[in-house]
Amino acid sequence: MRETGFYWDERCFWHGGGNFAFTQPIGGLVQPLAAGGLAENPETKRRLKNLMDVTGITSDLLMQSSEPAKMLDLLRVHTKDYLEEFKALSEVDGGLLGLRTPFARDGFDIASLSSGLAMSAIKDVLKGKHKNSYSLSRPPGHHCLPDYPNGFCLLANIAIAIESAISENLAKKFCVIDWDVHHGNGTEAIFYDRPDVLTISVHQERNYPVDTGQETDRGKGKGINHNINLPLPAGSGHDTYLDLFDRVISPLVNNYRPDIIIVACGFDAAMIDPTSSMLCSAETFRILTRKAQILADKNCNSRLSLIHEGGYSEVYVPFCGHAVLEELSGSAKIAPDPYEELFKLRQPGDRFQNMANELINDWEKLFLD
Repeated sequence: MRETGFYWDERCFWHGGGNFAFTQPIGGLVQPLAAGGLAENPETKRRLKNLMDVTGITSDLLMQSSEPAKMLDLLRVHTKDYLEEFKALSEVDGGLLGLRTPFARDGFDIASLSSGLAMSAIKDVLKGKHKNSYSLSRPPGHHCLPDYPNGFCLLANIAIAIESAISENLAKKFCVIDWDVHHGNGTEAIFYDRPDVLTISVHQERNYPVDTGQETDRGKGKGINHNINLPLPAGSGHDTYLDLFDRVISPLVNNYRPDIIIVACGFDAAMIDPTSSMLCSAETFRILTRKAQILADKNCNSRLSLIHEGGYSEVYVPFCGHAVLEELSGSAKIAPDPYEELFKLRQPGDRFQNMANELINDWEKLFLD
């Protein structure tokens, strides 16, 4: 027990998004929400930590914070101009950069801390401090481009952590499996021409961003065939996700043999989420985590790190996250899913599963032949 490192910091819950109602700025005919703010709000993460404390699973994890990422760390991924503008606005009253990425005062410092948590989670696994790890990073990172924040993401947490690990010669080959329901366009763009990072994104087709994530986008130059997009149709559920992992993702990772597997761990493919139309459950994420750990055991001396991304249901994210942590740590302190029976009733029928099976057949031929 206590082989799993858990990285979090109360300050990450203090990141604010300003005067928005879900994803739209308040004004005109858009009324303020009672609670206010973006869909990406602190409660999903805070309620996960609260649930962990109530069940007692925190006692089975190595709980810790981290130092914020330094400017040198950020500059390995992001442009100087972008970072300076972000920092300057943050030191006054915050502002809005890019698309759907407003932030309050001190936003730069909190985003740097979020990246620092991801850096420590990944590097401590590579150093052998933990078998596996989970970083409750906030704000998230997988949409952020080098010079353009996007989709609630202000710094590219996973990419920053990978570049830091490379700078310390901790690993040479990385695999990022992104099961957030939205395409990991930032991670893709940063590593698109590189063979040392295999990026695999499973997402709802044309959800967000609407113009990225096509299966034909497979990298360029030396990075050809090292970028894999798996855009699933709306309505995909438990069986489709698990079949896709077994039949496409696992063979790709086995062929690549990375030094570490990093999961961009979003919980927004769950049925109870306001930003998607998928039908996954806490059990889906538990089994996906089990499969990822098996891959890590086989290919990279068990090295596995999960970095929190999206998930916007205050009600359900805590149970999805808890299921993942139960699986990672082997803890017997469980949080039963209160929606389990509802999910069983609402899974796709045979007609949809047949269609999904044909799609996975096509991807086996495209990516594995």
